[in-house]
Amino acid sequence: MTSYSLRVGCSIRDILTPALVVDLQKLDYNLKRLPESLKGININIRPHAKAHKCPSLAHFQIKHGSVGMCCQKLCEAESMVTGGIKDILLSNELVGKSKLTRLALLARNAHITVCIDNEDVASQLSHIAKDLNVELDALVEIDVGQERCGVPPGEAAVNLARHLTSLPNLHYKGIQAYQGWNQHIRKYNDRKAAVDMVVTKVKVTLEALRKHNLPCEIVTGGGTGTYIFEANSGVYTEVQPGSYVFMDADYGRNFDQKDEYVSDFRQSLFVLSTVVSVTPGQRAVLDAGLKAISLDSGVPVLADYPELTFNNGGDEHGIITPAGNFKVGDTVWLVPGHCDPTVNMYDNLIGIRNGIVECVWPISGRGPGV
Repeated sequence: MTSYSLRVGCSIRDILTPALVVDLQKLDYNLKRLPESLKGININIRPHAKAHKCPSLAHFQIKHGSVGMCCQKLCEAESMVTGGIKDILLSNELVGKSKLTRLALLARNAHITVCIDNEDVASQLSHIAKDLNVELDALVEIDVGQERCGVPPGEAAVNLARHLTSLPNLHYKGIQAYQGWNQHIRKYNDRKAAVDMVVTKVKVTLEALRKHNLPCEIVTGGGTGTYIFEANSGVYTEVQPGSYVFMDADYGRNFDQKDEYVSDFRQSLFVLSTVVSVTPGQRAVLDAGLKAISLDSGVPVLADYPELTFNNGGDEHGIITPAGNFKVGDTVWLVPGHCDPTVNMYDNLIGIRNGIVECVWPISGRGPGV
C-alpha cells in the first residue's frame, strides 16, 4: 500500500516515484471523444472497467453517456458496486458456489448481467439467485475466434439460450461476441476484415436464435481498437472499449485509415519515474522496473524522448540507452506498453492538470482478482 499521503494541490515535483499519473486534460478529451465518434449510430457504450478498476473514473464515463460498466473479475464488479455504479456486465465466466453467491449478492444493489457458456453453471447461479431472492440478466457468450471462452456460434448458442429461458431468477437477454486479438491488428483494413468475420458469426447466431423464437435484445462486444466497426455493423447493440480513456504504446502502433499512427484518442496515462544513476555516454537508470510497469505488450516508450530505448533492468530498475542528456534526479514520463496490467500494480491514480495534483483516485478493484 502507498505509505505516504499525497496532498491535492501539491506540485507534480512532490510526487514520489514510481507513480501512476493521468493527464486530466487528455483524459477529458478521451471521455468526450468516444461518444462523439459514435454520434448518429444507435449503439450503447459500456466501457470496460478492467482498464482502470477505479469507480471514480467510472462515474465520469457514465456522466459522458455510458449505460454502465463491464467488469472482467468479480472483485472489479464488487468495487464498482461499492463505489456506486448501478449497472454491471460481468463479461467473463464465473464458476463455483462462493463466487456465484457473491455475484448474486451484488444484484441487491445494482443491475447485474453475467456471461454464461455452461448449462451447469447457469443452473447453479439460478438456484443461488432464487435462494437469495434476486434477479440477474444473462448473456450467452459465443466464441467468435479468440478460442477462449464461449460456445460455438449457431446451434450451440441456441441450446444454451433455450436452457437459460427455463431457469428462474435468471433472464436471458442476448449474446456477447468479443474478439480481443482483433484490437491490435495494425492495419486499418485488416482490422475491419477481421471484425467482418466476427460479424458473420454473429449473424449466423442471430438467425439461428430467430428461427427458434429466441429474442436477442443485447449483442455486446468490441474494444478500443475495433469498436467503430462493431458499432457500424448493424448487429451490435453495445460496445465495450476500455483502454480509450488512457491508451498505451501498443495501441499507439495501430494504423488509422490513412496508414498513419494517428488515434482518435490521446495518451493520458503515464508512469512517472526518476533517474537514479547515469553512466555518461552509456545509460541512464530509472527507478521503474518490473514492479512498476508491465512489459507483456512490449517495453514502455519515453514520452518526451521516443528516440531513446527503455530496457528491462529487473524488478526495480529500467535502463535507458543511450544515456541522452539525463541527470540524476530528472523526471521521466513513461508510456506503458499495456495500460491495464500497469494500472493493476498501483493503489492510486494521480490526476494532474497543469503540473498540479488535482485528484487522487483509489484503484479499488486492483489485484489478481477473484
